Amino acid sequence: MLKWYEDTMKIWGAISIMLSGSVSFPVGPWLWPAAITLVSALALLFWSYRRAPIINTTQVIAFFLKFLGIFVLLFCLIEPLWNSIRAKTGANLFVVVADNSSGMNIQDEDLTKSRAEILQTLLKDENSNWQAVMADNFQVRQYVFDSRLRRTMNFSELTFDGKASAIGSTLRTIAERYRGRPLAGVLLLTDGIATDVTDNFFDLSDLPPVYPVVVGGSRPQKDISITNAFVNQTSFEDAPVTIKADVEASGFAGKTIAVDLLDDSGLTAERQIRKISKSNEKNTFTFNLRPTKTGVLFYTLNVSERPDDTSKDKNEASMNLSNDLGQDEATPVNNKHTLVVDRGQGPYRILYVTGRPNWEYKFLQRAVSEDEQLELVGLIRAARREPKYDFRGRAGESSNPLYRGFDVKDEEQTEQYDQPVLVRLNVRNDEELRDGFPKTAEELFVYHAIILDDVESEFFTFDQMDLIRRFVSERGGGFLMLGGKESYQQGNYARTPIGSILPVYLDRIPQ
Repeated sequence: MLKWYEDTMKIWGAISIMLSGSVSFPVGPWLWPAAITLVSALALLFWSYRRAPIINTTQVIAFFLKFLGIFVLLFCLIEPLWNSIRAKTGANLFVVVADNSSGMNIQDEDLTKSRAEILQTLLKDENSNWQAVMADNFQVRQYVFDSRLRRTMNFSELTFDGKASAIGSTLRTIAERYRGRPLAGVLLLTDGIATDVTDNFFDLSDLPPVYPVVVGGSRPQKDISITNAFVNQTSFEDAPVTIKADVEASGFAGKTIAVDLLDDSGLTAERQIRKISKSNEKNTFTFNLRPTKTGVLFYTLNVSERPDDTSKDKNEASMNLSNDLGQDEATPVNNKHTLVVDRGQGPYRILYVTGRPNWEYKFLQRAVSEDEQLELVGLIRAARREPKYDFRGRAGESSNPLYRGFDVKDEEQTEQYDQPVLVRLNVRNDEELRDGFPKTAEELFVYHAIILDDVESEFFTFDQMDLIRRFVSERGGGFLMLGGKESYQQGNYARTPIGSILPVYLDRIPQ
């Protein structure tokens, strides 16, 4: 196949050179004598044959052969020149790309070698000098690709263990990388199966000339593969998990296949059986399950051919199937797919922070009280740090009189005049939110969401506001700000870390 490609390239190169060239005749002392001699020779030939009584085909052929010999002799005498434009050796680039995907390990039905072995033979065959010929005319750049493109020097990085064959993105990457440079073309060595092209149309308008060399046979072996699988789940542990798998069965028309969903211990959680109506048909299998465990769980999808139910001995048929499965299929690697299901470990805790006592916490707490998966933790400010009224305490009393009567043995722990009065609700222990709003990621990241209700930005330090931003961007927590006279723009959140994560603009509108 590569020899055919090499010969074809030589022929088309020669034709293009011929079509792009021209012939010129230098003006010299032999031009006019040659023309006079040619006319004289033509006249003498006519004069010599005019007396022949009968002119037959042999005489006509002899006449033209004599005239052709004289014409060629005189044509060489004037020394014509052939003019053409050819690229300078090494002035242009040429890219050679080899497929490193695991699909190259498949051995087609009409071949004795796998696609990977054929490709390695083409690249390392000492009897083939196509790489040397190409290096004499171009600056050759060599690459291997699977899910991404990598540079190589001698294709020694070909291990054929890639999980994808991104032909489309590879060609676009090459086109972008060599944009504006003299790239003559791309030699693509692959089996032609692109995993990043979702439809049959592939736009080649902005790409350099691509010369594909398809490695493999025209008759692929039978194969069952899981082409796509994904999980659809919610954040609540009691909600079901939906798993969908797209299965393609090539060469299994009229056969029955089974898809097993296995848990992390290898036990079958669910099995679905379906008969394949035609070859290369995509079948979608949907599983709905409710895992009994929490946390991160692993499930495995396994597809295989099911023995014929009319078999007399089903155990024997199943044993023969398992022994011959690797021989009947092109590859068993694509028969399994591992999925991750994150069920979490509830309950999910929500931190509610408000700048004044209000009814919102009561209504929110009532709404989630019957849900075992949610916990609402409240941090309510009963009085500001700088109250607008003057405390009339006892003589010599430095603590806040609102806390008078509580059994606080340590006077240093009592609320002072210059501290806000904070009330903690629904906390797990005495240490939680003891110092107010969390100051470290270890304290804040234990929550799953934060609600700010009518609290100004001065309530937080800059580090605490940046910690809330990290809570959303790094931890992936939820964030909600309720309206109020101390929220959004009135709360001076513009140009703060918290303002940057809000979905609204807080800049003041010029009057």
